[in-house]
Amino acid sequence: MTTAPPTPPSTDAAAFVAALRRLKAWSGLSYRRLERRAADEGHCLPYSTAATMLGRDRLPREELVAAFVAACGIRDTEAEAWLDARTDIACGPAPADTTPTPIAPTARIAPTARIAPTAPTAPTARIAPVAAAPARARSWRTRWTLAVAAALATALLGGATASGAFTDDDEVVLERPMSASL
Repeated sequence: MTTAPPTPPSTDAAAFVAALRRLKAWSGLSYRRLERRAADEGHCLPYSTAATMLGRDRLPREELVAAFVAACGIRDTEAEAWLDARTDIACGPAPADTTPTPIAPTARIAPTARIAPTAPTAPTARIAPVAAAPARARSWRTRWTLAVAAALATALLGGATASGAFTDDDEVVLERPMSASL
């Protein structure tokens, strides 16, 4: 390991995995040795998982990248660069300017003023599908709640029926006809 380790690209998943392959070649370690070194560093990286990770062009999970990079001997800021590159590929690069823009005050409408209804404009039509997303989430939560309530009601009714709560408490008397032998 006399040369510098490869640097992580932040272009796409295939290039990132190719750079991970170059990092493994740079380390000169086998998959089993990578597993042992990852364990020494406090990570879990099965050799079969490392082989599968490098055999695909999909972006690996963050904890696998951290374990793999540590097993290859990359530390501190270089390891952070690998994790940052993986995050940039997964989520897109961070915005350059994160300062909030001030919102200009709007004019208040008098409470007695009436606004005439207007036809929906194109931007309103664009916003409608986005506004429907929370309704879908609410619908899913409602269905889940109803399913759980139905399961609980079924369990309670089944238990009550099994315990005899819905039967009469009267004793059942078996009547036999009187025989002539008495």
